Amino acid sequence: MELKKKPEADLTKKTGMFLNLGLVLSLGIVITAFSWRTYDDGDLMNLGQVDDNFEEIMEVPPTEQPPPPPPVIQQPEIIEVPDEEEIEQEIEVDLDVEITEETAIEEIIVSDEPEEEEADEIFTIVEEQPTPNGGMAAFYAFVRKNLKYPSQARRMGIEGKVFVQFVVDKDGKITDVQAIKGIGAGCDEEAIRVLKNHPKWKAGKQRGRPVRVRMVIPITFKLG
Repeated sequence: MELKKKPEADLTKKTGMFLNLGLVLSLGIVITAFSWRTYDDGDLMNLGQVDDNFEEIMEVPPTEQPPPPPPVIQQPEIIEVPDEEEIEQEIEVDLDVEITEETAIEEIIVSDEPEEEEADEIFTIVEEQPTPNGGMAAFYAFVRKNLKYPSQARRMGIEGKVFVQFVVDKDGKITDVQAIKGIGAGCDEEAIRVLKNHPKWKAGKQRGRPVRVRMVIPITFKLG
C-alpha cells in the first residue's frame, strides 16, 4: 500500500534548501566584495611620463632688500663771534722830550754768551795717541830697570803678564793706574808702582788740542 506524502513535509525540505542556498550566495557575495580591487585611472599612473619642469617650479625669486639709509651727517654749528669791542679810552703819550747835545745817552752793552766749559772727557782712541818720551823702547827699558820681582812670586815660581790700565792727562802725567788683569803674589802691585813712577808722557791730541786718554799696557814677569 503506497504511502502518500504530506505537503507540509515537502515544504519544510524546500525551505531548508532555499535557506542553505541563500547562505551560500550571501557568503560568496561578501567574499567577492572584500577581494575586489579597483584602480583609479588617473594622473598617478603616468608619473614617469610627466614632462613638468620641477626646477622651474622650485625656483624662488631672490628677495630684494632695500639699501641701508645713508648716515646722518651733522653739519658743524656756526657760532657767530662778536666783533672786538673798540676801546674808546684815549691813551696819552708824552713825546715832548727835549734832547740837547749835553744829554747823555746810556750805552747799551751786549755781553758775549759765556763759554761752555768742556767736560773733562777721557778718550780711548784719538788722532794722536800718547807716547812716552823716547818711544815704547825707552818705556820698557825703564820698566826692566825699576821692576823688582816680588819674593813671594819668585818662591812660588809665578810668571805671566799683568795688564795695567792708566790715564795720560793733558799735561802728560800718568794717573788712575790699576791692574785690570793680574797674576797675583805681589806682581800686580809692583807693576802699578813702577808705572806710577814713570816720567810724563807726550799727551794725546784730538783736533789739535791735548786731551785725556785711557790706555792699557802689559808688563811681563819672567824668572831667569
